[in-house]
Amino acid sequence: MPGKILYIIVCAAGAASDVGELVSMAQRQQWTVQIVATPSALNFIDVPHLEKQTGRPVRSEYRKPTEPKPPRADAIIVAPATFNTINKFAQGIADTYALGLLAEAPGLDIPVIILPFVNSALALRTPFRRAVADLRSEGVHILLTSEEPRANSDSYPWGWPLEVLAEFAVS
Repeated sequence: MPGKILYIIVCAAGAASDVGELVSMAQRQQWTVQIVATPSALNFIDVPHLEKQTGRPVRSEYRKPTEPKPPRADAIIVAPATFNTINKFAQGIADTYALGLLAEAPGLDIPVIILPFVNSALALRTPFRRAVADLRSEGVHILLTSEEPRANSDSYPWGWPLEVLAEFAVS
């Protein structure tokens, strides 16, 4: 198994159906990819296809105590990241497997890169702006162009998080 483990956390947003593009890009960079889906995202993605593509089960729930522990992530990309997930992550809410992973990541020095998929009306809300500022203060990288989110599946920049991740020289 290659040494670099990338968790891609997928949220329930329009672009989620194309997350396989990010998987392919990451695999070309020699990442072993683990897809983690929020429970709602399971309705947006092709689970069998992603499991075949990654060779790993798509995870959305905590493992049973009798199941082996998965390898720890070397980095985490959240894409597409919803308003709900970003706000919960900033508040330390860990009510899903995906949010539990995110809650621990800054404390474990695991790089986290978030590519929002949020419409302009939600992005103007104080809770969202506060969440972005709070997460950035903890070293989480939130990719916004001129502080504007993206909520268009056709132009969603899947490769951008990997460009930022390359700056970390994760080994």
